[in-house]
Amino acid sequence: MKSNYLLIHGSFSSPFSNWLPYLRKEIEKKSLEVYTPDLPSGVGFQNYNNWEEIMLSYYKMGILNENTVIYAHSIAPVFICKFLVNNNIKIKRLISVCGFNNYLGLNEEYDNVNKTMYFDNLIDVKKYCKDIICYYTKNDPYVKYEKEKEFADIIADKQIIIDDGGHLNSESGYSEFTDLLKYI
Repeated sequence: MKSNYLLIHGSFSSPFSNWLPYLRKEIEKKSLEVYTPDLPSGVGFQNYNNWEEIMLSYYKMGILNENTVIYAHSIAPVFICKFLVNNNIKIKRLISVCGFNNYLGLNEEYDNVNKTMYFDNLIDVKKYCKDIICYYTKNDPYVKYEKEKEFADIIADKQIIIDDGGHLNSESGYSEFTDLLKYI
């Protein structure tokens, strides 16, 4: 069975930002199924329960399954890890881009929307995902390198460190992210 793809945005973001539209277009060129959920964003809207409800609908429709490859940015990787563990859902692969867990100190708004995503049993995601690749950078302006490395050290089968990539978002010049194409 062919893989399908889910592209998950981060905090205060959307499926129309950063490298997600580029990656979606590249996957569609190969005539593969790709979905970019528009998850609730911002204070009062973004929290684990709201995101989980939407992702469970993808699971119930049969879209999220053992052949799914998920690309997730920023807060989304830890959300996906928590979601898979909490709901006993297996996927094929997770590509984490600038993922982190249990990190407060960005600013009050980000801390408020991110804190419900964090969880303590991060290592358990390895039971639900055959392959985890983590991209992160040495100069992320939002999340300390040590926090991204700590996250990757716990879950990654493969780590790719980019010296000068910022938050690997459009603000850092990543409206296209060609290296991600090798996992299609």
